[in-house]
Amino acid sequence: MNSTIAESNHPGRWWTLLTDGRIECRLCPRFCKLNEGQRGFCFVRRRAGDQIVLTTYGRSSGFCVDPIEKKPLNHFYPGTSVLSFGTAGCNLGCRFCQNWDISKAREFDKLADPATPGMIADAAVRLGCKSVAFTYNDPVIFAEYAIDVADACRACGIKTVAVTAGYMTDESRPEFYRHMDAANVDLKGFTEEFYRKLCFGELAPVLETLKFLKHETNVWFEITSLLIPGENDDEAQLHWAAEWIAENLGPDVPWHFTAFHPDFKMLNHPHTSLATLKRAREIALSKGLHYVYTGNVHDRDGGSTFCPNCHALVIERDWYELGRWNLDGNRCAACGHLIAGHFDRAPGHWGARRMPIRLGNATSFRAT
Repeated sequence: MNSTIAESNHPGRWWTLLTDGRIECRLCPRFCKLNEGQRGFCFVRRRAGDQIVLTTYGRSSGFCVDPIEKKPLNHFYPGTSVLSFGTAGCNLGCRFCQNWDISKAREFDKLADPATPGMIADAAVRLGCKSVAFTYNDPVIFAEYAIDVADACRACGIKTVAVTAGYMTDESRPEFYRHMDAANVDLKGFTEEFYRKLCFGELAPVLETLKFLKHETNVWFEITSLLIPGENDDEAQLHWAAEWIAENLGPDVPWHFTAFHPDFKMLNHPHTSLATLKRAREIALSKGLHYVYTGNVHDRDGGSTFCPNCHALVIERDWYELGRWNLDGNRCAACGHLIAGHFDRAPGHWGARRMPIRLGNATSFRAT
């Protein structure tokens, strides 16, 4: 790994100059106010002169080809492969972060792979990937880079996926999502207290992002909630969240409940039980939501897609492996009911493989 990669000074967007001489970042709801040389909470956006610069433009913490179901996206070209990458830093401070070595990185030796947008798009084409995912850390904080990569991918017929906490402002949402094809939004908890205590953030902007995606864009999106024992897994919160989704987003937005494992600053909490995930799924289904999944556990029924009309098995999943495929186009083969999402005529065959990639230049790369 190269530990001498220099920071970039790519001009940032979404900021304003205040009357007291500080610059206010308008990308996320933290509204960091910076003097010369200071960095925002995310660490990667810095004031340089009379502007904000993105210090991680063109730098990645690593590339990997994954199944699209790992993002997780179950209704966006199932079975296909996605070229995944992230950078460093984050605009939330989750005490339970499952990617803390990347998202909490403060040293630039995490940024192993220099890669231009064109290099990434070219690699995705050569690898046969259906899409490119901005993941591992939140693409909101490297929005300028993500947008340029998305444009390069779109020119090559490659889809793009934002895996995000949705913690952004009314100013930045429209431009960011105009360039994305799909998203998975991490709804981390269901109360302001949870976000304040365990994420150092707020719930309201995340809910606004979800409503924006549903009502103001054509972006396909799914939701993920990591259930942490004793923190956000009580039934009252789950009932409220399911009701909110049904009322504000409708029944067709898939919702994934995933299992917590002790990590980062929450090593004293137990793993999430399969019974807890199944109960959460039952609650969500009882509120009329059509597509609710369990993740990070072996639960074939909880990972599979069923027709909301006739309840026939539509897409069978065992971990990240697809089994029976009972779709006719985008309709249930048994009753003809329209299944929400984006589907090819036949499933992809990438399976559960995970293939790390090193990008050397625009025309060569090698699997490791």
